[in-house]
Amino acid sequence: MMINRREVLKVGAAGLTTSMLGAYAAGAADGKTYRVGLIGCGWYGKSDLFRLIQVAPVEVVALCDVDKHQLQGAAEMVAKRQKSGKTPRLYGDYRELLKEKDLDIVLVGTPDHWHALPMIAAVESGADVYVQKPISHDVLEGEAMVAAARKHNRVVQVGTQRKSTPHLVDAKKNVVEAGLLGKIGHVEVCCYFPMRANGNPPVTVPPDFLDYEMWTGPAALRPYDGLPHVRWWRTFNEYGNGIMGDMCVHMLDTVRWMLGLGWPTKITSSGGILVQKEGKSNIADTQVATFEYPGLNVVWQHRSWGTSPDPDYPWALFIYGEKGTLKASTMRYDFVPQGEGKAIRKDCVFEREQYPEDVNEPEIELNAAPATRAHMKDFLAAIESRGKPVADIEEGHISTASCILANLAMKLSRPVVYDPTKRIVVGDDEATALLKLPYRGPWQHPADSLAAK
Repeated sequence: MMINRREVLKVGAAGLTTSMLGAYAAGAADGKTYRVGLIGCGWYGKSDLFRLIQVAPVEVVALCDVDKHQLQGAAEMVAKRQKSGKTPRLYGDYRELLKEKDLDIVLVGTPDHWHALPMIAAVESGADVYVQKPISHDVLEGEAMVAAARKHNRVVQVGTQRKSTPHLVDAKKNVVEAGLLGKIGHVEVCCYFPMRANGNPPVTVPPDFLDYEMWTGPAALRPYDGLPHVRWWRTFNEYGNGIMGDMCVHMLDTVRWMLGLGWPTKITSSGGILVQKEGKSNIADTQVATFEYPGLNVVWQHRSWGTSPDPDYPWALFIYGEKGTLKASTMRYDFVPQGEGKAIRKDCVFEREQYPEDVNEPEIELNAAPATRAHMKDFLAAIESRGKPVADIEEGHISTASCILANLAMKLSRPVVYDPTKRIVVGDDEATALLKLPYRGPWQHPADSLAAK
């Protein structure tokens, strides 16, 4: 059973409803069941997997995690959730999972520093991949990921599911593309959540159930000071890209999608740890970045302290046009007209009645579940057509790299201009050297093989 990609694009993510789900279910009767593996069985890895199970005929045949407790818990949940009731094969090393080369789809839900190598290995094994954002820990990892996807002709969808969020799809079509904003001259994106984990937990010995050496992988080895899962690893630059890489990447990507923007022409940024100076965290608690485009700037700001200037939109985008303003978040959007125009508001879509299992799923983001389901449907449609999904790996790379470059601009206290063709920061050898982070042996940076070609 083939699903027409043009039909999917015609209805848009917001229109991918039970009728399309029925089409996928019909595929199972034709004998088409996707064999799926998950690398990284933590919070969002499981969440992505369960959304996929809800919208397609799949058999989850393999799970991988370096935490045996997390791995076993995921296996038990999957056995209950998937139709066959089978328990997947379990692995502590993604390379062993991929050796079988029997997977149609691989989901990568690991921390940022573990996105590039598993994604590249998965496409090399013949699988199509859904990889979480930000796609990479440095810029040249992202370049290598795009190159690998193209070389092996694999579909790679990035977990920037705002592009499949029903009310944001509506805003793009019925506000931006309808011309209600008029000429757009400025964009602001922001996050004011108190989300920066901090503290001074003591250094201790890793528990027997966690392979901390493998968890660290190619990154710098920090002294073990507690389970790194969920928020703790995100508070260190050794593993991630800070709040910039975690939250700006979503909103910048959404703005780029809505307005048809590519690479920024120049990026400037300033900030640092200005208020929350206690604790071990080394990511910025305050940051401003400007992404310059012809005719407009996209300006990011985050603070992990204080209050939001707009309590209704603490993590949001604001597109300013001569005829009005679009305010949008994961929860809703408002079009505020200039003058006598008609205001428009659309709220987040929930699907509790259609998917009652959502309500009891631990740690689920109920507002994001419909978006992720639609994102998975778009991914599957691209697999069927061998076309590009809405959050293709190259688009994810542009958004990710732009955020990483903003962090470099902040670190260097000067603007950066990236040339994606030459893979350099123009006129700045010091910044160019920072496009590739050092890998801890025996792991090898994927850009090394890319440069050799």
